[in-house]
Amino acid sequence: MPKVPSPSTTSPAATPDTGPLPASYEAGLQELEQLVAELESGQLPLDQLLGSYQRGAALLGFCRDKLQAVEDQIKVLDAGSLKPWTAE
Repeated sequence: MPKVPSPSTTSPAATPDTGPLPASYEAGLQELEQLVAELESGQLPLDQLLGSYQRGAALLGFCRDKLQAVEDQIKVLDAGSLKPWTAE
């Protein structure tokens, strides 16, 4: 019976590269929105579908990390308590 390679013995080329991350949150969000539109259209060939999904997951993680970093900075600036906005 042939042996199935374990995930630790697969070559790095077996995991697709999702490419470099965008330079900014805005660029990442724009690319993510474009990918979602392409995925929802149902027009992507099957061989591109998985790659696009993986790129979208990477972009989603990137955008979430950027938002979390900004939220953390705001909390530090406001000494841990966000103040409600009031119209003056």
